[in-house]
Amino acid sequence: MASPADVVLLPDAGPLITLAYADSLDLLFKPGWSVSLVDMVLFEVTRNQTPTSEKLAQWVQAHQLPVITTNIHVHHQLALASGAVAPRKSNLGELAIQETMNNFALALPPKTGIFLFEDHKIARTSFVLPDNCRKVSTRAFLFFLEQKGWLASATDIERRAIQAGRAFSNLRFPA
Repeated sequence: MASPADVVLLPDAGPLITLAYADSLDLLFKPGWSVSLVDMVLFEVTRNQTPTSEKLAQWVQAHQLPVITTNIHVHHQLALASGAVAPRKSNLGELAIQETMNNFALALPPKTGIFLFEDHKIARTSFVLPDNCRKVSTRAFLFFLEQKGWLASATDIERRAIQAGRAFSNLRFPA
């Protein structure tokens, strides 16, 4: 894998929400990778008033995180603006991340992407990843941080999120 500075962490909505519930969003920076959001994921986590939407919007702004523009989000916004048809909502964040990772594979030199997900359905689907990209569950990411000594307890983060009201994925070790 590339050096930490050449790796881009692309969190999906689920991990962002879980870490926001646990007041632990800054854990995303622990490996020293760049953190970017795809526009569709940012839209998903901030479009409605939720227990974490404002916290996430403020965190993104405070860290001036890069937001990657995708055709998926542009198309979704056009569909919303037209009002002609109710636009598709499911899996758009994942599709936007996949679009971004495909673009990473075409870049010269290729960028390394880490897709951080939580939805157990993603672990079991044939989510196509370029060779330079990986998918990692929230739980596996937290255990990675713990193994590296960057986090005292992965279980404590999970417990804090659950105690704050997050329905955390039951999937333990995705295939």
